[in-house]
Order: sequence, then structure tokens, then C-alpha cells
Amino acid sequence: MNILQINSSARADSSHSTRLASTITERLRAANPQASVTVRDLLRAPHPELDEAALQALFTPASERTPEQAARVALDDALIAEIQAADVVVLGVPMYNFGVPAQLKNWIDAISRARVTFQYTDKGPEGLLKNKKVYAALARGGIYRDTPSDSQVPYLKTALGFLGMTDIEFVYAEGLAMGPEAERQALAAAQAQIEDALPA
Repeated sequence: MNILQINSSARADSSHSTRLASTITERLRAANPQASVTVRDLLRAPHPELDEAALQALFTPASERTPEQAARVALDDALIAEIQAADVVVLGVPMYNFGVPAQLKNWIDAISRARVTFQYTDKGPEGLLKNKKVYAALARGGIYRDTPSDSQVPYLKTALGFLGMTDIEFVYAEGLAMGPEAERQALAAAQAQIEDALPA
């Protein structure tokens, strides 16, 4: 089993989403001692945004790219190789202004490449990153689950599903900014969800 953990919080050691994602990864490893784990921390190693220069590099034939363009495409290639090799993907996802962090969006942009991770067919789009289990640890200051204000879950289901990753399990830690007791209860509830999803 190959496990890929993506940490997207702008906070380092104090990040609840990263801690929850790491807990999921640890339980996966405990159940699969031979598993390999790759951790990509988008705070410590941020991925560049999809800008005009990146688009020009991607749409230039490989044989015609400048060294700078080749280097830019290679950054995305590395992320694509990681996700292609993964059997399980663990995402640490805090909520920033009702959405996912910009660095996570950059990661999703980087792994979304036509004819590599998805393709268009006469029956519509087809995701090529199939047969992967995804766990998404969501950390929120307020309570948004199953409300119109939760744009994260629909976005992740759509974006990852478009790439073929449709088996997604969400772990919720909500109300983290609503006082110490609410924080304690939120983290305990998230831990219980992890234990239910990944029994020892």
C-alpha cells in the first residue's frame, strides 16, 4: 500500500487538520505495517500557482520547451507521479474563508492534466485516477457541515471525482474557534470518526 498525505494548512505544528491527517495515516500504517508513506507539506514546500507562464509551458510541446518551461512542468509531473502511485490519499484541509486553502487548490490544479489524470470521451469526461481511497480531515472554526456555507465538501467531491477519485471519506472537526470545550468536543468527535472509519 502506498499512502500519500497532503497537508495544506498555513499553520505548522499547531494545525488541527494536519494532526488529524497524521492520525489517519498512523492508523493506516498500523493496519498495514509494510505500507510506504509520502508526506507532502504544502506549507513547507508550496507549489506554484497556475499562472500564464505555467499554462504556456504546459501547452508547449515537450521538445520545444525552454529550460525554464521544462522545469515548471516537471514540478507538476512530480505531483502527478505521487498521486498516480498512491493507493490511499489523506488530505488535511482547514477551512479558510469558506473554501480550501490556496495551496490545496494549487495542488489540485497541478494534478489535473488532460489525457494524463482525466480525459474527455464521447460519453463525457473520465477520471483516470481510479481505485483510490481518499480521507479528508476537515478542520473548521465554526459549524458548517451539511449547510449551504460548506463549499469545501462539494468542491472536493467534484474536483477529485472528476479525476476518478470518488471514494472519499470526510472527517469533521468543527466549532474549533467556539471556546476550549467546543474545541475539545470537536477533536474528540473527529477522533471517534477516525476510529470508526479505521478500526484498530
